[in-house]
Amino acid sequence: MTPESLLQLRTEKCTVGCPVLDRFLAGGIPCNSMTELVAESGSGKTQFCLQLVLSAQLPPSHGGLSASSLYIHTEFPFPFRRLRQLSTAFLSSHSDIFTSSNKYDPCDNVFVQGVYSADEMLDIMAKIESFLQVNSKSKFPVRLIVIDSIAALFRSEFENTGFDLKRRSSLFFKISGNLKSMAKRFGLAVVLTNQVVDLIGGNAEGMNGIRVGNLSSLSTSGRRVCAALGIAWANCVNSRLFISRNEEVVVGGGNAMVGEEGGGVYQQSKTRRRLSVVFAPHLPESSCEFVIRREGIFGVET
Repeated sequence: MTPESLLQLRTEKCTVGCPVLDRFLAGGIPCNSMTELVAESGSGKTQFCLQLVLSAQLPPSHGGLSASSLYIHTEFPFPFRRLRQLSTAFLSSHSDIFTSSNKYDPCDNVFVQGVYSADEMLDIMAKIESFLQVNSKSKFPVRLIVIDSIAALFRSEFENTGFDLKRRSSLFFKISGNLKSMAKRFGLAVVLTNQVVDLIGGNAEGMNGIRVGNLSSLSTSGRRVCAALGIAWANCVNSRLFISRNEEVVVGGGNAMVGEEGGGVYQQSKTRRRLSVVFAPHLPESSCEFVIRREGIFGVET
């Protein structure tokens, strides 16, 4: 048995709510660990996180953690409407577990907190730990923390000076250190979303010539990109996943040709999304296509 397979067996996982994606992730999102989800805006990061906070409420027999979640949003109003839409589909899919007679509302087990700066994030760490401690004795203890997104906390208040870069790196390590400590103490799965920045220049190895993970360069929407916050932050997370989004022109038969009257062929744009492993101690280099529907995100069998 390899060290990787031993780690996989011992680590509790949280289902993402899709069997195809769960297989791709070797069971789901690991506990006692920090997993980062990197993608450009509109790729599906928040959709992934919303589905995850619902899936965490499932019993272990169904891949969940029988747990509540703490969702920290940092840049946009929390998408309550989308969560409610997903929760309706979630209850319908698991009517054998959550019967209507119990009047179970999955949204009641998602605690939401807005945080808008790195200093504020660090300041509330003690409050989060106290909340986890009190909540640990409840029926659905918090076992999942989502921060959506970590990049927004560092976007505006830091300049490209030696002092600010040093202060920013210090905050990286303090915030991630607190999160890792709580993850191990309370058996949490910690998921953070991150943005991308364009990769400038011809260096194929990544930012500043340093290769980070399995993918030397990432591509989305026809652009070469890399994760925001640089190498210092990359060393703060245990696993990094990447979502790419690309528009594909689909040509087929139809009643009307684009721009013409009468029969012929038609063209339409189709968005293809792919989840890839950049680095993870328990996962090989691989990728999986997925789609976003009204009911949630679903992996595509290949």
